[in-house]
Amino acid sequence: MPDRSGPGFRPRVGPPSRRTRVLLLTVGVLAVLFLLFVMFAGFWTDWLWFKSVSYSSVFTTQLWTKVGLFAVVGLLMALFVGANIWLAHRLRPPLSAMSVEQQSLDRYRSGIAPFKRWALIGVSLVVGLIAGAAASGQWRTWLLFTNGTSFGVKDSQFNLDVSFYAFELPFYEFVLGFAFSAVIVALLASVLVHYLYGGLRLQGPGRRASVGAQGHLAVLLGVFVLLKAAAYWLDRYALAVKTGSYKGVDGWTGLRYVDANAFLPAKTILFFVAVICAVMFFLTPLRRTWVPALIGFGLMALSAVLIGGVYPAIVQQFQVKPNEQAKETPYIQKNIDATRQAYGIADSQTQPYTPKASTTADALKPDAQTIADIRLLDPNVVSPTFQSIEQQRSYYAFPSTLDVDRYGNGAAAQDTVIGLRELDLSGVQGDKRNWINDHFKFTHGYGAVAAKGNQVNDKGQPVFTESSLPATGSLGEYQQRIYYGEKTGTYSIVGGSNQEIDYTTDFGDKLYQYTGGSGVSLNNPFTRAAYAVKFAEPQILYAGAITDGAKVIYDRTPKERVEKVAPWLSIDADPYPVVQDGKLVWVLDGYTTSDGYPFASKTTLGAVTKDSLTNQRGELLTAANKVNYIRNSVKATVDAYTGEVTLYQWDDADPVLKTWMKAFPDTVKPRADIPSTLMPHLRYPQDMFKVQRELLGQYHVTDAGSFFNGTDIWQIPVDPTSDTKQVQPPYYLTVRMPDPAVTSASFSLTTTFVPSGRENLAAFMAVSADPGPEYGKIRILKVPGDSKTLGPNLVQSQFNSRPEVANQLTLLKSGGDSQLEYGNLLTLPVGGGLLNVEPVYVKGRGAKYPVLQKVLAVYGNDNVAFENTLEEALKKVFAGVSTGTTTPPATTPTTPTTPTNPTTPPAAGSNDPVVQKALQDAQKAITDSQEALKAGDWVKYGQAQKALQDAVSAAIAAEQKAGAPAASPSPAATPSPGATP
Repeated sequence: MPDRSGPGFRPRVGPPSRRTRVLLLTVGVLAVLFLLFVMFAGFWTDWLWFKSVSYSSVFTTQLWTKVGLFAVVGLLMALFVGANIWLAHRLRPPLSAMSVEQQSLDRYRSGIAPFKRWALIGVSLVVGLIAGAAASGQWRTWLLFTNGTSFGVKDSQFNLDVSFYAFELPFYEFVLGFAFSAVIVALLASVLVHYLYGGLRLQGPGRRASVGAQGHLAVLLGVFVLLKAAAYWLDRYALAVKTGSYKGVDGWTGLRYVDANAFLPAKTILFFVAVICAVMFFLTPLRRTWVPALIGFGLMALSAVLIGGVYPAIVQQFQVKPNEQAKETPYIQKNIDATRQAYGIADSQTQPYTPKASTTADALKPDAQTIADIRLLDPNVVSPTFQSIEQQRSYYAFPSTLDVDRYGNGAAAQDTVIGLRELDLSGVQGDKRNWINDHFKFTHGYGAVAAKGNQVNDKGQPVFTESSLPATGSLGEYQQRIYYGEKTGTYSIVGGSNQEIDYTTDFGDKLYQYTGGSGVSLNNPFTRAAYAVKFAEPQILYAGAITDGAKVIYDRTPKERVEKVAPWLSIDADPYPVVQDGKLVWVLDGYTTSDGYPFASKTTLGAVTKDSLTNQRGELLTAANKVNYIRNSVKATVDAYTGEVTLYQWDDADPVLKTWMKAFPDTVKPRADIPSTLMPHLRYPQDMFKVQRELLGQYHVTDAGSFFNGTDIWQIPVDPTSDTKQVQPPYYLTVRMPDPAVTSASFSLTTTFVPSGRENLAAFMAVSADPGPEYGKIRILKVPGDSKTLGPNLVQSQFNSRPEVANQLTLLKSGGDSQLEYGNLLTLPVGGGLLNVEPVYVKGRGAKYPVLQKVLAVYGNDNVAFENTLEEALKKVFAGVSTGTTTPPATTPTTPTTPTNPTTPPAAGSNDPVVQKALQDAQKAITDSQEALKAGDWVKYGQAQKALQDAVSAAIAAEQKAGAPAASPSPAATPSPGATP
């Protein structure tokens, strides 16, 4: 062998060998192919997911809209910029007389010369790609523009339909912005080419610009100025949606006096000035001089300063300020009217309400159902209780905040706290945590757990109506497996021959094989490779556990599933579970929004939907999302077993929803398709209510003069039971508002207000949450400012400051060994006054969950009770109630539509045993009502009255089924205060 270390050795120099080149080329090609596959995998798996949930049209509509915008805008930008670069090169002057400046540029020209065509194509492609990518992000703007639906409402300044501002103006502004970008890029590129090839000079004698360069640049500048004229014209309309700060409203929107009388005419004048200036630029190639055009441009700039800046400032200073209220009142009124309309609060009803310090039996009787349904079980406190008592297995968990729903029919409807036993992989024992168990074995939760909202047992624990594993109780038979839930954040591979763990018994694991229709099939090796890339899990490629028929399920939280199939919706932060028709489904509220409603003030959704529970539930949107129009237009469901997503049209008058339904046809089902078994569980959404209550803090004032003075501003009180210093959340309650038109309590969403800067109560607000004729009706009880009615924080202070209460609290804490947790402080209009109720939970040392030990009740400002049960607390605060009247109660069951004989004794009527049983129950309920009145037990009285309604309803239903008139208990038999049983 040759000596490679000697002085005569010379290493081989030259290009690499053919074998090395082939190897490097192969590695490079494989690397490129891998990168392309990684990019394609995301696209391919998205398509498969949309196809699996039967919303492939959503994917294709978005895709082709983005591709179309990318192609059209990118091509136009590339052609425009490329054409101007080519024209600048074509207009280059001969370089016969070489100056020093041109000699220094000659080396650059020489270097570019061999690649001029490729340089032109490359620059054009780059700017086209950038413009196209930016334009593809405007797919919503394009779809709204092309599918826009009329609002049927015109703005008060320009008399244009609101759809112009919501759908058309944003698109015109996008087109104008693109045109500006194209002209600016083309102008800069042309200047560079003209300079490089001698059309523009910075040094030497003679003209600084050639005739060709002068004409070319003048035309481009003329186009720029003409676009500026178009911008001035659009700015006139943009004043109607201009946002600023005024009278304490940060998102104040619309024209004010100075806008209508200074800025608006200024924009019009500047439009004409800009058009004239543009004409001067267009004439420059003919006149061979820049002077007129530059003078015109200078005059336009001066006009913009004087007419667009100085003049409005003068009007504001010398016309508006001396008499601001008179000048601004008409525009304030426009803002008030538009804001109330845009947020759906125009029909809110406000009535004065002076809470009484004491009450009577007659005043309390219409509110018996409100009292009977007071929710003691705080869904934000009792999750650990559900977890400890009903978790059953370590790999199950409940959400930190449970949900409130209603179960039962008609008068038997019961406020219910419900939670699902969802899968929690963190509870799987450490030695069982592996890829197979995480994704093949532990795949789903199991069953719902529900409890009565207004009762606890003698241990302070919930009274469960659905419990155990498998769950049994009042909810009947339903598919209990939960493959899609709020806590399900990972993917699972189900089906095929895979046997999953249903739950563990004393005899081992109960196994199950998934038969739901959702998921993406993994039979195709190419698909498996795509998901191996998507989840960064190579085992998906070769795992033997994946057999024929296996599917991968992912994006499993209800919120993200609905957001993907309806990317044009904003989704409420609080999905809630419902058992109906043998299925367990999640119900979500979807909002359509816009920031283009003229004169309506804007609000930041992420900010106004925050409360003391936000960290537990999440936010509606980020803090950057500002809107001035919102509608709860869609109710969505997600099947907890199959993952099926269904969208229902809820607001059939919403033009924004109609627009999106045209853009994405056949994705939203009509309201008539909502199952009758689901309808009773639908409710008014919390985030919508929080947005509305925030606006009503100021916009409950409908008179512009009063609004200007700003003396009646409300704010939402800080939650006195939380350490977060966030505002109090709204509460779902069964409540009767003190309105002559309201004869019975209904499921409602409620909140309170306090005056700005003070803690006494300003107002109580409730919206009917039941899907009926009154759904969405907002009623506000406005408390006089001098009534000194306690707000939530003062109620809590009143509670804590009582010596007898403080002593009991000390005993409950047991010297520091126990921990107190205050439940939701509920405010209820009852008996002509306001009743505040707060459950108090105690978590003993070493205990896993709190139990209800005490109930706080405050009526008026001085009647305070702190007792073991709600019944005892109410007896104490209503201890002085008079019972000397004999007026029949307002809660007497409603007369049925079937003809009845009001004098028929309760035991009379049909021989049908069902009817007889119902009438016996009615008689018992009457007796219970009488006894409850004698004892002053208003909770039992309300429950007895509800039982009476249920019994009569059952008798009527049985008689109607048999085809005979129903017997009815005599109204005379219904107890009256003071009546003798």
